[in-house]
Amino acid sequence: MHNAAVSGPLGLVGSGEFTPATEAVDIALLKGREQRVVFLPTAAALEGAKRTSYWVELGRTHYRRLDIEATALMVRDRAHADDAAIAAQVAGAGLIYMSGGDPTYLARTLVGSRVGDAIREAWLGGAAVAGCSAGAIALAESVPDIRRRGEPSVPGFGLARGMAVLPHFDQIDRWRPGATTWFVDHTPPGVHVIGIDEDTAMVDGPTNWRVMGRGSVWILGAPGERIQHGDGETFSIA
Repeated sequence: MHNAAVSGPLGLVGSGEFTPATEAVDIALLKGREQRVVFLPTAAALEGAKRTSYWVELGRTHYRRLDIEATALMVRDRAHADDAAIAAQVAGAGLIYMSGGDPTYLARTLVGSRVGDAIREAWLGGAAVAGCSAGAIALAESVPDIRRRGEPSVPGFGLARGMAVLPHFDQIDRWRPGATTWFVDHTPPGVHVIGIDEDTAMVDGPTNWRVMGRGSVWILGAPGERIQHGDGETFSIA
């Protein structure tokens, strides 16, 4: 069991949770930690029970394939997030994982709740915390509403500090034209915009990061300025 006195590693994943494309990310985050995962399909709750069940079964199948114990935390709304019995299940996990869907709904539901506080406490105790797509966005300090661009940002978990995360970076403008420009324009000064390609992750943190996956992680600066980091490369975000 991991007994670190400092926060655990983070995993910010562009896409591909619970698939072979990101198996290595899970294994790396669990290294030296309790081989137990709790995962939350909360970000997909507004898409209905069928979609939530899809993520649960995908997660269970994924971790069975890796021979890792996994528990799905069925947090669909704020009432679930404030359920003490559900929150108690976070304790003892080596990795807490939040999958994709609506990032602002995820943040509103979990941040400041009993489950959200349990996740933060576990991370401060050395557990790894990962988020894919919406989950990655919500791990930052502020969560812009990229789906409804007229709505204000909401507070995120604040574990990935000094950055705003844009997942699916190699596809996002094809799906949502102008998304990258909007995202950069709505990121406060001094906050780094980080684009993460599909099937790609940045791990470790909260200052020094390592890229894992088939794509790249991009640091976006002035208009048109992009710094690229590929698989195996390291970089820092102060």
